[in-house]
Amino acid sequence: MAAGKEIRGKIKSVENTKKITKAMEMVAASKMRKAQDRMRAARPYSEKIRNIAAHLAQANPEYTHPFLVKQDKAKTVGIVVVTTDKGLCGGMNTNALRIVTSKARELEASGNKLAAVAIGNKALGFLSRMGANVVSHAVQLGDTPHLEKLIGPVKVLLDMYQEGKLDAVYLVYTKFINTMKQEPMMEQLLPLSAGQLEADKGRQHSWDYLYEPDAQIVIDDLLVRYVEALIYQAVAENLASEQSARMVAMKSASDNAGNVIGELKLIYNKTRQAAITKELSEIVAGAAAV
Repeated sequence: MAAGKEIRGKIKSVENTKKITKAMEMVAASKMRKAQDRMRAARPYSEKIRNIAAHLAQANPEYTHPFLVKQDKAKTVGIVVVTTDKGLCGGMNTNALRIVTSKARELEASGNKLAAVAIGNKALGFLSRMGANVVSHAVQLGDTPHLEKLIGPVKVLLDMYQEGKLDAVYLVYTKFINTMKQEPMMEQLLPLSAGQLEADKGRQHSWDYLYEPDAQIVIDDLLVRYVEALIYQAVAENLASEQSARMVAMKSASDNAGNVIGELKLIYNKTRQAAITKELSEIVAGAAAV
């Protein structure tokens, strides 16, 4: 029964794995609800400030912020890559990093360079392996993202754009659609434009404002808040997507473990039955010989 003992060991091992995946599924389900609430709470503010920035891009103030000015002389593009710190969440990170790889090849083909900011351990590891220029990074954000941990690394790219060292800045993250679907996204952070922001479609008029105390102060603060809101929203969306993807992946792993246990038990029973039949045959043969 050496084979039977080995099969029993495999069954025990898979059962232990199933307990772990089931526990991880329950933890992810609990965290998913909190992450979804946080993401949904941030969406109205993000959408409102997006509309205001779109109106501002359509206006003709006496001051034009550098974020609204298109540049094409630096031959370098910045990209903010938002991923998870941990794995075991299906193909979520892979899909987002595939977009980054495609964009990097496109830039290389056009003779442009890449400057990247990595948010999350997976992004940092991937960008380091592909040899990208990682100017800053933020890892170990935990289950609750804090803006002060995010805006510091991203500000490096914003300052580079203001200094004319970057032609554009892109943001890559995973958008939460529903529990079963998460979609990798790439959005252009800089330069901001009315067409890119896609606000107030169908209206054929321009916008203008009265600024108090000063147009430069108001616009500077507003556009910085706009970029901060987009970064925070992207991280909140990514966290909600992470917990949803992990819950689905762990449920699938638990189901697969159950199937494997069923198959191993069937093999064990067949092996045990064969051994019993063999012993009975030997006893009957021995009795007949006597």
